[in-house]
Amino acid sequence: MEQSKEEFLAQFGGDYGYPDAPKGIDELRATEFKRLEGTVYLDHAGATLYSETQMADVAKDLTSNVYGNPHSQSDSSMATSDLVTSARHQVLKYFNASPREYALSKGATASAVDVEEIVDTLENHGSDSLFKISRHSNQRRGEDVLLHNYQNGNRKANLGNNLNLFAFPSECNFSGHKFNLSLVNLIKEGKCMDFPSQKQGQWMVLIDAAKGCTTDPPNLTVYRADFVVCSFYKIFGYPTGLGALIVKNDAASLLNKAYFSGGTVAASIADIDFVQKRKSIEQILEDGTISFLSIASLRHGFKIIDMLTTSAIARHTACLATYVRKKMIDLKHNNEKNVCIIYGQKASEVKDLKMGPTITFNLKREDGTWFGHREVEKLASLSGIHLRTGCFCNPGACAKCLGLSHSDLVSNFEAGHVCWDDNDVINGKPTGAVRISFGYMSSYEDAEVFLKFLWSSFVSKARALSNGFMLNMNTLNLDDRSQRAVSDIRLKSITVYPVKSCQGFSVQGWPLTTGGLKYDREWLLQGSGGEILTQKKVPELSSVRTLIDLELGKLFIESPKCKDKLQISLLENLTHLSAEVDVYGQRYEVYSYDEKVNTWFSEAIGRPCTFMRCSSSRYRSCTVTGRGDRLCRDTRSKLSFVNEGQLLLISEESVADLNSRLSSSNGNIKQQVIVDATRFRPNIVISGSTPYNEDNWKRLHIGEANFTSLGGCNRCQMINLYQNSGQVVKSKEPLATLASYRRQKGKILFGVLLNYEDGMEGEDDTVVERWLQVGQEVYPSRE
Repeated sequence: MEQSKEEFLAQFGGDYGYPDAPKGIDELRATEFKRLEGTVYLDHAGATLYSETQMADVAKDLTSNVYGNPHSQSDSSMATSDLVTSARHQVLKYFNASPREYALSKGATASAVDVEEIVDTLENHGSDSLFKISRHSNQRRGEDVLLHNYQNGNRKANLGNNLNLFAFPSECNFSGHKFNLSLVNLIKEGKCMDFPSQKQGQWMVLIDAAKGCTTDPPNLTVYRADFVVCSFYKIFGYPTGLGALIVKNDAASLLNKAYFSGGTVAASIADIDFVQKRKSIEQILEDGTISFLSIASLRHGFKIIDMLTTSAIARHTACLATYVRKKMIDLKHNNEKNVCIIYGQKASEVKDLKMGPTITFNLKREDGTWFGHREVEKLASLSGIHLRTGCFCNPGACAKCLGLSHSDLVSNFEAGHVCWDDNDVINGKPTGAVRISFGYMSSYEDAEVFLKFLWSSFVSKARALSNGFMLNMNTLNLDDRSQRAVSDIRLKSITVYPVKSCQGFSVQGWPLTTGGLKYDREWLLQGSGGEILTQKKVPELSSVRTLIDLELGKLFIESPKCKDKLQISLLENLTHLSAEVDVYGQRYEVYSYDEKVNTWFSEAIGRPCTFMRCSSSRYRSCTVTGRGDRLCRDTRSKLSFVNEGQLLLISEESVADLNSRLSSSNGNIKQQVIVDATRFRPNIVISGSTPYNEDNWKRLHIGEANFTSLGGCNRCQMINLYQNSGQVVKSKEPLATLASYRRQKGKILFGVLLNYEDGMEGEDDTVVERWLQVGQEVYPSRE
């Protein structure tokens, strides 16, 4: 796994790092991308990064000059028009396209759609012989089939006057496979046409270069495509939302749009059907005022590309991808099973440079099951690695590479899977993949950090303990206490959190109800868009303090941003029953409060919101999917606005073990991170057990109350938030350390979830109120 940089340079030194440019890769990173220190950015296929000099030049340009709307004749408008014309020529030069042969207009995605819609328009207006190749992956013919037909003499004449459009990407944004651009000339010459719906006529070609142009733009002097689309933020990071359609002049006459808007006409009369469009293809296609300030910024992005040269960028990124791809293929578990499944290229083709600087893959466990791509993404984030997961807006290639049938895709959707959710493995199959991609500022050090992340996080090097966790036996501190019978475990503290994601308050004793601790998570805040507000989205919630006085029957809430303390009656008869709201997939009936209360909270957190209370009329099943031995005895148990179980239990001994790991030496760097139990927002904290003994408990008896364990609590980034001098600070700990030894099937577990069993007794559902008291003995059971 280890390879020194010297060995890497011995193999790739001629291509790596821009040896012939004014700035090498190390200087480039040190001067232009200082913000990347401690960060590995590997999503250049999604968007590459802008340089510091580029943005400084943009700012200086815009603050030193006056650029007006180009649809005028003023000095500022003419200055803008000159810049736009210059930008057009610069983009054509990037693709080695002559202005005498090509014109340039508008953005990438919209342009590709426009070309297809124009073809559709021709088709719908009597050109029934027109043929169009769909852009969907499952209907594409691969270049290998096309070239095979050509090599075997399967040539078909280009007869007739019918128009046909063939569209293909120069590089697949899913797998990184680079298509042979010789297809352009072969298609246009009619030399490799063997499609089922083939009709004779003239063939036109569109290249989708949005991904390919980032490191290897098509040379339009050699490959004379009729249309090319590209995106600038993928080339040099800024501006976003701006792309271009490059149109061959002799194809421009076909782009006859059926509508028009400002700037596209020479003359029009409002109340009769009279319009004369402009003759310039750029003006015809650009509806309304163009994004002229963004266009003015393009020249500053091209400076660094011209300094490095596109050929050097292609070689630099290709050698990094080749190196990493080979190392990933070599990764093996203890049983010699492959860790990485790479899409788009076979292992035997690693040296074939027809792959772009993109690697798309999934990871397998030692037993052959899949690591979910969302698990990989979450762990990468904790390691400071930015990558992308899912299907990358390419469902056709995704389904093909993952082997997902139409029925698989439909059943996944019916099971609740949508883009960007956490359903990464369904019925044993991945629903997406992981993608890394290199850009012109990527470095060998980025590659090594990523490879070490894969090796440390996903390659089996440890034995599984009986509780199912994979632990490194060199770092696990075991002693003879783990073998002793449990004794003298006591309830150390009780905390109630009335308002979801706000501060809780500690008590010596507190009553239990069918929902767990009385009034716990019974209120929440909803944003103006209907979203549930939590500390992950609104860190200001962590400064909102709460307290309940049972004798007064009031909830007191205060915030450092509000002068007055808010008082909410616990017994108030709220008559305003709102519509049901969705809280993490569960529907609730809620009561809402008046404008005075909502205004107070809006001021406290700095955004509009609505304060809501869970209605007592709804009950939710608390069964645990797939764990038959841990079903709630009473499925009528009420759950308020908690995510899963009614209560969260944390062990002091488990926290102490975590702190010992946090404070241990990590290389030569001492981690100065110590957490207490409150970081995990527990309802009850126990002491007197052994570390992680609670993982194996099935039931607990505390005082007169009985509880069922629902298993471990899946931790998220919220435990990395803490307050320092009144400010909310986000770190990578303790979640990063927990991920190193508390992962189980894609979850990072710490603490256990409980449901209260004894809320109701008898056939008449008589409510029996019991209390928890600090100091009570805790009797766990593994039965």
